[in-house]
Amino acid sequence: MTDNPKILNVELGTKSYPIYIGGGLLSLESAFTKHIHGQQVMIVTNTTVAPLYLDKLRGLLGNFNVESVILPDGEQFKTLETVNKVFDVLLKSKFDRNSTLIALGGGVVGDITGFAAASYLRGVDFLQVPTTLLSQVDSSVGGKTGVNHDLGKNMIGAFYQPKAVIIDVDTLDTLSNREFSAGMAEVIKYGLLGNADFLSMIEANIESIMGREKDFIIDIVFRSCNDKARIVALDEFEKGKRALLNLGHTFGHGIENTLGYGTYLHGEAISIGMVMALKLSMDEGHLTEEDVQRVQSILSKANLPTSIKKNVGSEALINAMSLDKKSIDGEIRLVLLKRLGDSYLTDSYSKENFSKVVDSFCH
Repeated sequence: MTDNPKILNVELGTKSYPIYIGGGLLSLESAFTKHIHGQQVMIVTNTTVAPLYLDKLRGLLGNFNVESVILPDGEQFKTLETVNKVFDVLLKSKFDRNSTLIALGGGVVGDITGFAAASYLRGVDFLQVPTTLLSQVDSSVGGKTGVNHDLGKNMIGAFYQPKAVIIDVDTLDTLSNREFSAGMAEVIKYGLLGNADFLSMIEANIESIMGREKDFIIDIVFRSCNDKARIVALDEFEKGKRALLNLGHTFGHGIENTLGYGTYLHGEAISIGMVMALKLSMDEGHLTEEDVQRVQSILSKANLPTSIKKNVGSEALINAMSLDKKSIDGEIRLVLLKRLGDSYLTDSYSKENFSKVVDSFCH
């Protein structure tokens, strides 16, 4: 049964697009067909999602010429080599400029599909159909596409907006507990950034949320997407305010890069990164120990890590962080908090405090 979806709009002038949020949307033909303008459709998915939802989506698009490509699953496959697998099928099937790509999967599938759409014939349409909590609340919205390089995460890519984001929360029913928790890191992030009321709501209802009660899931996805859509509308190309969405990400990306992609899920690394940012914010005189413990408790109740359990050297971690896209003239810029719900971007923090925090997490 298809619920009446909630609809948000990402307001970007001629590039504006809707976000549909609800249950049963993989059965709602009109949500897809109104955004497909040619006959050729390419569904890009992975080995985990394909057995679950590929045939269902193909059946919904029976009036189109549909091809599909099934990619290996995992952050370690988010590479130019994998993008070429998409290009191979597009070229062999002679897809033209009126074709549409559909990203059916999590953040890796979405980033690869978006980058392929931005690049193929210098740009074709694509739709985001995110099937993980992390991709539903974060990576599917805002047009960031790209792949990783051995020297840094998401260093090769493009800002390229989808024609629509179609979020069927029923796909979360097949998501593993670990992947669901990883998505909660991004949900909690929105509460820390600029929405203290949202943080309190998450804190008060964490058991129901982790129990995947549908009304709560739709609410946290809607509120997260609403926060992100508002920021993206103000700063599409991350020249200012949008950079705040990277709370914990500079630390987290450094952890992923240093330990190897896949050691921690992206959301797990971001969870640790947010705690590192909170502790630095405390050392900078903004947060209290009680603030930090409160957030650590919420993260722990979401089954997220708050410390690095693997051996990693502080020098290697700092070197990886220096390759972050937000760094300017070699200075590592970080998102820190003045208080819970009030964030800022800076490179004017005590380097002694920074080194102390990094050292305390490394071993």
